[in-house]
Amino acid sequence: MITIGEIVKRLIRETPFLEEALDEGLINISSLSRKFKPQIEKELHREVQTGAIVMAIKRYSLPYNYKIKFGVKHFINQIGDLIVQSGLMHYTFENSKTLARHHQELINKITGDQTYYTISRGIFETTVVVSNSLTRIAEKIYAGEKLIFQKQNLSSITLRLPQKRDETIGFFYYILKNITMGNINIEELVSTTNEFTILVHDNDIDRAFSILMGLKKTD
Repeated sequence: MITIGEIVKRLIRETPFLEEALDEGLINISSLSRKFKPQIEKELHREVQTGAIVMAIKRYSLPYNYKIKFGVKHFINQIGDLIVQSGLMHYTFENSKTLARHHQELINKITGDQTYYTISRGIFETTVVVSNSLTRIAEKIYAGEKLIFQKQNLSSITLRLPQKRDETIGFFYYILKNITMGNINIEELVSTTNEFTILVHDNDIDRAFSILMGLKKTD
């Protein structure tokens, strides 16, 4: 038979960021218990006292590993300068037999180290992000391809990652959680072994940059 504690455990884990908020003492447990009460009573088919839910929440063992938390923060503090690129255009095309040839044609026409472009191929579609200076060239090259999506007025922040990135558990979650909690929509993600790039709307780039710089300064 399912218990109050088991339902509480599931409800907490289903709610984004609730575990961290409980861990940091930011949640009023009595209010949270009242919020959980209707769902718990529905699943148990009986009336439940709020006090019993409060006790279940207090007994809940947070699966939050402080070694992971501090390891991520140490890793963040080792990240080098944040590189910002503005004036970007995003295209997504349906994969085709001719798409790879068009990628090569685009690359052959790119000149200058400061020109930004990235190509990310999925199973069914491919995303191409280029500097605004390349949009006319890109649209001419890909004119025969099926365009699924496009968006302009984007900017990117690139993080140069320290070594042992693959050994640091929770890094991507920590970064993306803080960007999301800043009410910033992430338009696209691009990752290589030692670089991680976040694309956001031009209007959000200053706030995103401030959030990431703030993480680096956190002890």
